[in-house]
Amino acid sequence: MTMQSPLPPKAAASDPNARSSAAPSPVLKLAGVTLRLGQHEVLSGIDLRADERRIGIVGRNGSGKTTLARLLAGLVAPTEGTAEISGVDMAKDRKAALRKVGILFQNPDHQIIFPIVEEEIGFGLTQMGLPKAEAAARSHAMLERFDKAHWAKAPVHSLSQGQKQLLCLMAVLAMEPALIILDEPFSGLDIPTRMQLMRYLDGVEASIVLISHDPAALRDFDRVIWLEAGRVREDGAAGPVLTRFERQMRLWGEEDDLSDLSG
Repeated sequence: MTMQSPLPPKAAASDPNARSSAAPSPVLKLAGVTLRLGQHEVLSGIDLRADERRIGIVGRNGSGKTTLARLLAGLVAPTEGTAEISGVDMAKDRKAALRKVGILFQNPDHQIIFPIVEEEIGFGLTQMGLPKAEAAARSHAMLERFDKAHWAKAPVHSLSQGQKQLLCLMAVLAMEPALIILDEPFSGLDIPTRMQLMRYLDGVEASIVLISHDPAALRDFDRVIWLEAGRVREDGAAGPVLTRFERQMRLWGEEDDLSDLSG
């Protein structure tokens, strides 16, 4: 993700609620994190501390990436260990989690609740305790920020998938989180739509954790974490980690593990 393209013209400079670029990055701290679903151990003994502004997570399907994203957002609690962001346990303090972390899922239809655009953006704000009038005002300010004021009364079902993903991003940004977690948000989108959404993300002041199958999307990130079978296989600077990740993916691609059944 390069930083060459800012948000749309009405972005942070004209947004009185925008966070200062000097704001410190949130500190992610996982200590002995294990998560079991039934008899299956999805995450196993993860320990890490991170405060970089752009962090990528890679791994094969089933490696635990989405589970880790949900755990960081406080949507699931670890079976063992703790997951904190800037000293706050995300699973135990949901109101703090709403203020600190926003998450975008792979399919926006799994995230959107309300039938009208402005209602969707305002929902998270009312969940944070804002009066309806203030939530409405901030929803409209966010639409203006992205030059999408004409979307306010639009039915969500009339939006394309890329537009729905942008709506989810606006809804998250309206809550001013310090950290935004993105779980394969561009999967299934065409290249121009993906490029446009990446440009929006390039200008976001919040710290970013991006889960992606595309190493190219993470090439300029500060740090990349490679998960394999629920464990951290590698963790470090993007270039070296991604080089080894791609090499291993090619090796596995030459094998025939599609014949193997997990059960």
